[in-house]
Amino acid sequence: MITLVEFLVRDDEYSHEEFAERWQGDHADIARDLPGLKRYSTSVPVNPDDAEYDGVLELTFEDGRALNDAFESDVGQEVMDDAAEFTDPGAGPRMVVEETVHVDET
Repeated sequence: MITLVEFLVRDDEYSHEEFAERWQGDHADIARDLPGLKRYSTSVPVNPDDAEYDGVLELTFEDGRALNDAFESDVGQEVMDDAAEFTDPGAGPRMVVEETVHVDET
């Protein structure tokens, strides 16, 4: 399993609250339909005024091919187009990682 982790920066036209509402609302409704998606989580800072980024995105797929296929799909294009309306694409760091869980008491 691999996870795409991205730190998001909102578009200047949005307040942090407006960004979070759009990202975790209408945008999430689109993104959850990405083909091959195994896990999808969004996180917002507890104190956004002191944070460098407006949110952290984590998308988990079986492998790199599944990740690429997801974003090459029609849904993937719709997700990217929608995100470009309320985020500053590429403004924050992005990594594809392999997770090692050391404790999971959920």
